[in-house]
Amino acid sequence: MGKTRKLGQTEIEISAIGYGCMGQTHAYGVVETENAMVDLMRYAHEEGYTFFDTAPIYGEENERYLGKAVAAFRKETVIATKFGIVDESFFMGNEEALNSSRTSILQQVDASLKRLGTDYIDLYYQHRIDPKAEPEEVAKTMQELIKAGKIRSWGVSFAPEDYIRRAHAVCKISAIENMYSFVARQDEETYFPLCEELGITYVSACPLAKGYLSNCYPAGTQYREGDWRAEMNLFKKEGIDANRNLMDLIMEFAGRKRATPAQIALAWEITKKPYLVPIPGTTKKERVRENFHAVNVELSPDEMQEIEEALSHMDIVGMGRE
Repeated sequence: MGKTRKLGQTEIEISAIGYGCMGQTHAYGVVETENAMVDLMRYAHEEGYTFFDTAPIYGEENERYLGKAVAAFRKETVIATKFGIVDESFFMGNEEALNSSRTSILQQVDASLKRLGTDYIDLYYQHRIDPKAEPEEVAKTMQELIKAGKIRSWGVSFAPEDYIRRAHAVCKISAIENMYSFVARQDEETYFPLCEELGITYVSACPLAKGYLSNCYPAGTQYREGDWRAEMNLFKKEGIDANRNLMDLIMEFAGRKRATPAQIALAWEITKKPYLVPIPGTTKKERVRENFHAVNVELSPDEMQEIEEALSHMDIVGMGRE
């Protein structure tokens, strides 16, 4: 299966499972302490992670934590960060919080470089497309940043297929980052063939469905104020009951492979496609280790087919929020 992957058509090599930094400071109702998170990410590197994903809209400290964590081994790590969302009001539906104009991007990249304490970003994503900015113009700005040495490659997150094609024709896209997991498989028919055609890496955000697939959050779990999971159907009794067959399948394979449910979810992804790279996030060292060691869980072609056959008969409740 391999523990590393090539990033798009570049010569950049990344770990087959990356570390998603978002949950340190965003979406779970708490901001973790700098010392603890710096220590955690250094531990992640020791375990084998070389690919770390952050964004300024997760809280500017998110980038600072990562930059401090990897400073001593910067050349051994691949940093992905993002541009395009310039205000948290985006999460409340404000499209004016999107800005991918050339002027704004140039300001955003310099601010990220400063917070990260580095002079280059390995992978620079457009976090969300800006209706006011044509893909060709964004791609030209990426060309400019690559030429200047400020970024090594670029990507897009949650962008339509046509947008990706138009941007890629101007400056090759190395990665897309979308949501993919056992409970979010909608990209299989559209984005997977696109990645194969254009030589793009698919970075899987929320591969454990915000922890749901770890089977650690039973109905009735009390979440902290500000934790998005409290509003998600997936974590309510109705969602848990509706997905009982899915969790039974995962648990059966976990027992068969002497693995955890989370490891089965991650192993399924990296076995499914050679260009799939899940980026689970956690603030606990034991989960950092558990998640990465999913690379050692072998699922045979017959077992993968068995899983696909079972999934085809399931009506799964997904990631939507009420």
